[in-house]
Order: sequence, then C-alpha cells, then structure tokens
Amino acid sequence: MAQYLGPLELRGNQWVIGDPARGDGLSVVLTPEGLEHRRRDEAAPLLAVEWSDLTVLRVRAAHRRWQGTAGGGFVGAFQPGVDTGRDGCSLHGVLRRPREPWSVRYTHHERRYTGGHVIALKALFSRLTAAKALDRLGNGEWLGTAVERLSSYSSWSATKGDLLVEETIRSLGA
Repeated sequence: MAQYLGPLELRGNQWVIGDPARGDGLSVVLTPEGLEHRRRDEAAPLLAVEWSDLTVLRVRAAHRRWQGTAGGGFVGAFQPGVDTGRDGCSLHGVLRRPREPWSVRYTHHERRYTGGHVIALKALFSRLTAAKALDRLGNGEWLGTAVERLSSYSSWSATKGDLLVEETIRSLGA
C-alpha cells in the first residue's frame, strides 16, 4: 500500500498531513470524527474540528521545504498559483457555524512533494468537498485505497488529475 500522497502520510494506523517529527512538529490528524491539529509532544490537540462543521476544505502544499518559508513566499510572489510562504503548508476552509474562514498550518516533510501528488491531493479535497463527503478522509481504509490509486499519478496536468480523482472517488462510493 502507498504510504503517502504529498504531505498526506500514513503514520502507524493514522493518516496525517504534515511531519509531526520535524521543526515545530505541526500536523493534522484525520480521525473518524474530524481533524485534529497537533504539535509534537503535546498530548491534547491544539484544535479539533468535526467533519460536519466543515463546508469547504482545501489543502496548500509547497513542493519543497524552502517554499514554505517567508523567503519562499517572496519568490512565490512572482509565481502565481504556486503554494509558497508561511501558508504554503496549510489546510484552509469554511466552518459551518459560524460561517467563517478556518485554517491551520503543518510542518513540511524532509522529502519533496511531487507535482502529481500535490495535484491529486488538492483534487481529492476539492472533489470530496463538492460531494459533501469530507468525512471519507476520516475513514482510514477508504483513504488508504484512494491514496494507493492516486499515488502513481505523475502528470502536472490539473485537468487529468481532477478526472482521475473523480473516477477514483466514484469507484469507491463517494
């Protein structure tokens, strides 16, 4: 089974976005109930959000570690559409009540995130938002199967990635 798709990684028996072992150790754990924003070595989550509280969920993923820094944000200002800067490694969305924006940051892994993985992960979040099925992200078996199918995607075509994700989630029942 594939172990990761960009910043989404299987750690033990949990799917986690970000690297809880590096730097600040910020990560987002995907649980059956919702998202838990965590910091390394802290027992309790910094923030927990239930799946039903989210109406929109998107992921930003800088391809390389340096792109997620302030300097990377400066360079990224000249590259529209590329996730850079302090929010280059983050989840963001809209909460149901009160209807307001929401976001958390995560720590970039040591490894580089490939373009195909980032495109597929973004499309997965977008398609699950559109299908009102974000809770699928909390189903480890379902997510593992989706990651297995999507992890071989290597194209930089967002259109092809979106179609692959659409076919994948339809075949998995979302």
